[in-house]
Amino acid sequence: MNYRTRMRNLREDNDLTQREVAQIISKSQQGYSHIEDGRAELKIDDLIKLCKFYKVSADYFIGITDKK
Repeated sequence: MNYRTRMRNLREDNDLTQREVAQIISKSQQGYSHIEDGRAELKIDDLIKLCKFYKVSADYFIGITDKK
C-alpha cells in the first residue's frame, strides 16, 4: 500500500474532511488534495504532523508495515 492510499484511509476512518486534515498541517484544502491525489509530494514535516495526529508510526503511514 502506498502512503497516499494510507493517508486517505486514515482520514476517512476518522471521519475527517480534506479541509480538516489540511488545517492540521497548515495547508489549503487544495494543497492537501494534491498530496492525496499524487499531484504533490508529502513533505517530511507534514508526515511527522500527520503521524502524531493519527498516533501511528511513519513506517505504518508510508506502507512499510501494517502495524500501527
